[in-house]
Amino acid sequence: MTLEEKLGATLNGLGYELVDMSRSLKSGLLRIFIDKPEGITLDDCERVSNHLGDWLAVENVAYERLEISSPGLDRPLKRLADFQRFLGRDVQLRLRMALSGQRRFLGRLVSADVTGVVVQIDGHDVTFGLDNIDQARLVPDV
Repeated sequence: MTLEEKLGATLNGLGYELVDMSRSLKSGLLRIFIDKPEGITLDDCERVSNHLGDWLAVENVAYERLEISSPGLDRPLKRLADFQRFLGRDVQLRLRMALSGQRRFLGRLVSADVTGVVVQIDGHDVTFGLDNIDQARLVPDV
């Protein structure tokens, strides 16, 4: 089991979702982005930080600084469940391989399943394979 999988299971047990994590061996920074349906507060970040400080010591994970944060208004979408959760929202996509000479797209998330993600762009539904999506983010709804 990878560190990310273990971390995800631990956070799920606390009532949070692991959105993303990054680790810099050079600076010793371990950055973890968490979410829950009602949003993340400073108290949530503090609670998770306190819990993970002990958990990381038990798991013998080396780090110098631990940073816990919400994913922000432009939350990244990484897993199929992320796309399914945010159906109906506007998304920005960046593809690994260009489609019709274009790598960046903006549109409304229509559907998502194992066959791909459907985004409505200028009134037309366009299907993107999950394996071709390099980066996907919500467009902030303000």
